[in-house]
Amino acid sequence: MDTKAFKRSLQHSENYNRKGFGHQAEVATQLQSEYQSNLIQEIRDRNYTLQRGDVTIRLAQAFGFCWGVERAVAMAYETRQHFPTEHIWITNEIIHNPSVNQRMQEMEVEFIPIEGKNKDFSVIGTGDVVILPAFGASVQEMQILHDKGCKIVDTTCPWVSKVWNTVEKHKKNDYTSIIHGKYKHEETVATSSFAGKYLIVLNLQEAEYVASYIINGGNREEFLTKFAKACSAGFDPDQDLARVGIANQTTMLKGETEQIGKLFERTMLQKYGPTELNQHFQSFNTICDATQERQDAMLELVEHNLDLMVVIGGFNSSNTTQLQQIAFEREIPSYHIDTVERIKSGDCIEHRQLNGQLITTENWLPDGEIVVGITSGASTPDKVVEDVIEKIFAMKATAAVV
Repeated sequence: MDTKAFKRSLQHSENYNRKGFGHQAEVATQLQSEYQSNLIQEIRDRNYTLQRGDVTIRLAQAFGFCWGVERAVAMAYETRQHFPTEHIWITNEIIHNPSVNQRMQEMEVEFIPIEGKNKDFSVIGTGDVVILPAFGASVQEMQILHDKGCKIVDTTCPWVSKVWNTVEKHKKNDYTSIIHGKYKHEETVATSSFAGKYLIVLNLQEAEYVASYIINGGNREEFLTKFAKACSAGFDPDQDLARVGIANQTTMLKGETEQIGKLFERTMLQKYGPTELNQHFQSFNTICDATQERQDAMLELVEHNLDLMVVIGGFNSSNTTQLQQIAFEREIPSYHIDTVERIKSGDCIEHRQLNGQLITTENWLPDGEIVVGITSGASTPDKVVEDVIEKIFAMKATAAVV
């Protein structure tokens, strides 16, 4: 399938929209009332620091809704306003935030049901409206929806589209796309659908395994078993790693993506020499600015003397997990929560560990004066952050009275 030609054809279809419907002003007012926070603005105005009683809050200087997320949510709201009676579906969560996705369901925007491991597109009728979320959708899903005559509203983040363009360039020049990402993540599924030959590496350790195979060879069957769910059909490591290009899931750690890119550049330089490097290696900057800004702000925040860190965002939010990783590496007591309801009391909090396990920790909030670092992932509304901060203030005030 010529994915580039299909995408061009889709974008010229009268059933396709990626610019909204002219209701921006009304939607902006609605979004502000539902998701913005006066408290958060106050903390920003106070140089990202606020003290009440025994609690000092230090807020990261870049956090929460990014432009791409805000755009996607606004377009979803516009879609419901523009199509007040039509059946509206969405191919995945609009963003990785439970409160926002709950709001979508309240607006009667339905998720496409999953039968077994596959989405059941049979429920969608001709003329139904289908939203593609901020992470995008696979080219196969787009074709199904196009063939059904659906009205497609594409909220894909432009940074994600930039990565798609990169893997299209790899494919055109017969390079294998090495994608730094999680093979099951919606964004990486979408990106790989636009690639030709591809291999998905989760981290630097997996990238080093691949680099060693390129230089030294190895056990082919072991390689294929290791990446069975993370490579293109018919992938042959003995043939398909001679020319590689780098791409990434936009929410991965910036530093690790850069390390992986440099690793493969050194690997191809060692194997083929400097005069042949450009024939065997390609790299474009596909690191999302917003992801980078939030990670940089987190790196600055953890340099302060913090007693604990609260990271707020969806449990399936990759960029939020990366923020938690930074706190973990600095050995700061850190709690990744998705909603304020995870805070049961000053003695009990339910939170997600980096391994994905949901655990309960007791006595998480220290006695006396404390400094609490706060950040949130790119899919987290300010209102959710406000709720968490107010809960911490309230619990410490209650504890002081007792």
